[in-house]
Amino acid sequence: MNRRLAGVALVLGIATGLATACTASGSDVATSMPVEGSADGAQDSAGGSGGADQPRKSGGAERENVDQPGVNRMLVRTANIDLTTHDVGKVAAGARDIAIAQGGYSGQEDVREDTATLTLRIPSDRFDQALGELSELGTVTRSNQRADDVTEEVVDLDSRITTQRASVDRIRTLLAKATTVDEIVRIEQELTTREADLESLEQRRQALGGQVALSTVTVKVSRSTAPPAVQREEESSGFVAGLSDGWSAFLDAGAVTLQVLGAVLPFLLVLAVPGVLAYRWWRRRRIAAVQES
Repeated sequence: MNRRLAGVALVLGIATGLATACTASGSDVATSMPVEGSADGAQDSAGGSGGADQPRKSGGAERENVDQPGVNRMLVRTANIDLTTHDVGKVAAGARDIAIAQGGYSGQEDVREDTATLTLRIPSDRFDQALGELSELGTVTRSNQRADDVTEEVVDLDSRITTQRASVDRIRTLLAKATTVDEIVRIEQELTTREADLESLEQRRQALGGQVALSTVTVKVSRSTAPPAVQREEESSGFVAGLSDGWSAFLDAGAVTLQVLGAVLPFLLVLAVPGVLAYRWWRRRRIAAVQES
């Protein structure tokens, strides 16, 4: 009896040990499986987030490039320069030639005898060189320049144009699918409105691009009068110069003589009447004395 009970207890012990071992192995496998799955899921999640974030990073990089000063900036540059010279027409023609030589043109001109105003359009990459050449045409009395950054405005216009074009395409697709007259009329009205908005955006973008590509320089020219000494130094020398100086001296002497005569003439007129009367009285007395003798 005791042997039989001991055998049963031994069998139960072995069975319990096997069951415990299987349970522990199953739990180890169960705990190891979620870890591997979570790691794979984390990798997938990281890969997915990386793929999703990649465009945003690219977009952020583009935005940083736009915001950094001096990197792909779009600038509208303008300048004003005032010059003085003895020959206004010559300087005006020289300014026009400089603009043409730099690949630009003269947009507006107002040239007179003593003053001239020119509005020059010059490629932006040759803006500084053109200003240097213009400054050498005469004496600079005033000069200033300005640069307006329109990068964000251009980017915004480009984005709105792209969106508006897509909108117009959708409306055209709806118009092709319209079946009733009422639908066609309403869709055509909407299409006309959106096409007009698109055209307005494109015109603004084109005008802004033109201002960026071609800078504006306003040149004002005025005549300057040099002192007489400077003018004489600029005149030719030799016989012609001597003749000119002699003629000028003669004119100056004549002018002084006439001025003195003009100053003495009133006194002569006042003294002439008594003098004539005295002379006639003296002459009569003399004639009478001669006759008596």
